[in-house]
Amino acid sequence: MSFAPLPSHRLCGRWWLAEVSYRRGMLAPVIVEFESELWVWAARRDDSWTFVSLPVDESEELRELVGGLARGFGSVRVRAAIGGSNWRTSIFPDAARRCYVLPVKKAIRRAEKLNPGDTTLITVETVDV
Repeated sequence: MSFAPLPSHRLCGRWWLAEVSYRRGMLAPVIVEFESELWVWAARRDDSWTFVSLPVDESEELRELVGGLARGFGSVRVRAAIGGSNWRTSIFPDAARRCYVLPVKKAIRRAEKLNPGDTTLITVETVDV
């Protein structure tokens, strides 16, 4: 069995977009680097669920790429990085903001000394898509 070579990546602004190419039935990873402000989910303020929003344009393009490959609630599995911290999680579509949102867990916020309202540089890479 042979596989097509891994797709090349092209840079669109600060977004690395993999050419749509299948290998073992999966899309090549898509990498998005962006700055965003941390915000607390209003519906669960007492639980302090904290998120960042991916840029709208990149979210729309990502939504088109993953299409029917999204998981429950339209989620997409990702590897995320802020500063020296890396973790695996999922991003979720937010219809009100027209973008995907990334939960930033407390351990990451503590390690990177971040609070709601702070702006930070984030890298998100799709996995298992």
